[in-house]
Amino acid sequence: MPILKPPMMLPLALALVLAACGGSGDTATNVDSTVPTAGDNHSDNGKIVLSADQIAAAGIQLGRPTLGGGGTIELPATIEGDPQGTQVVSAAIGGRVVALTRNLGQSVSRGQIIAVIESREAAQLQGEVEASRARLALANSNLAREQRLFAERVSAEQDLIAARTAAIEAGIAYQQAQSQVAAAGGGGGGLNRLGIAAPIAGQIIARPVTLGQTVAADAELYRIANLGRVSLALSLRPQDAGRVRPGNIVTVTAPGRRGSARVSYVSPALDQQTRQVPVIAALDNRSGIWRVGEPVTASVQLSSIGRADKAAVLVPTTAIQTIDGKPVVFVRTPTGFQLTPVTLGDAAGATIIVRSGLTGREQIATIGSFILKAELGKGEAAHED
Repeated sequence: MPILKPPMMLPLALALVLAACGGSGDTATNVDSTVPTAGDNHSDNGKIVLSADQIAAAGIQLGRPTLGGGGTIELPATIEGDPQGTQVVSAAIGGRVVALTRNLGQSVSRGQIIAVIESREAAQLQGEVEASRARLALANSNLAREQRLFAERVSAEQDLIAARTAAIEAGIAYQQAQSQVAAAGGGGGGLNRLGIAAPIAGQIIARPVTLGQTVAADAELYRIANLGRVSLALSLRPQDAGRVRPGNIVTVTAPGRRGSARVSYVSPALDQQTRQVPVIAALDNRSGIWRVGEPVTASVQLSSIGRADKAAVLVPTTAIQTIDGKPVVFVRTPTGFQLTPVTLGDAAGATIIVRSGLTGREQIATIGSFILKAELGKGEAAHED
């Protein structure tokens, strides 16, 4: 008895399955009243005759193509803080950090003092605020006195006008002093200290300084992010980026989690290092299930670029087989399957665009199509013998 070579194992396995189904004595659910043997499961025009029982026994799964659209592309991505919801907290003056009131991960509200800087420059700023406040109080007092004297016809109108002008100038000086403190990032904290207020509400995601450290002007003290909305950072090939537009849906998956994002930005320029196109998608994170810096898998919806895309259908890549150098699919018929040549377009993740050969309404072999290819090849070899 000759020893079978490995390439013959799949046809032989299918033949055994088909023979077992044929010998059971049950009536096939196929339109054929007889169950074919393994050697009769094909014809020269690409037909493969199989009953429903034989298809199920061989592990062949069926499905229908997806109509229209540009498909999807799957690629790795990274969760990042929303650029519009992330802000660096710094002080415009240098000094020694004497207080840090928040740790990593803690929440802050807008305007809350989260750090205190001690320095001579802070003392100068706070001193100017106090001095201008005192001058404003004096000017207002003089103005009130002149108004009273003018009403009693004791003081001249010119003195009243001068007092009013002095009060206005003192008010402007006081506002300027307060603005200088605010521009330094502070909200008060003592005569020689500057309290640093949180510019937005959110969570502390970075704190690069330590208590007692001397920092330079504009040094980063905290980084605050509003994590109710995060960003998805993607890098696409230029040929794929041309089919991605703002508003396209991105399906985000990670172990045990799934979410939906929308493309908000497609860069008009390539990244100089990776030579790919940076893309950003906005992802709702009010439930707090996504973490900044986390790697995820993104399935990006591709836009149609013309009538060809709108008329195309999508099939799983597992449905495509190559026979005589040409792509084919196996379409379900009442008696089994029919080999159908197709013209392919771009791959889109786990699917591929079919430009012609299918209408999109057919039922095709999506899993196990290689078994049908092997059976067809075995049958043709048997006919040649």
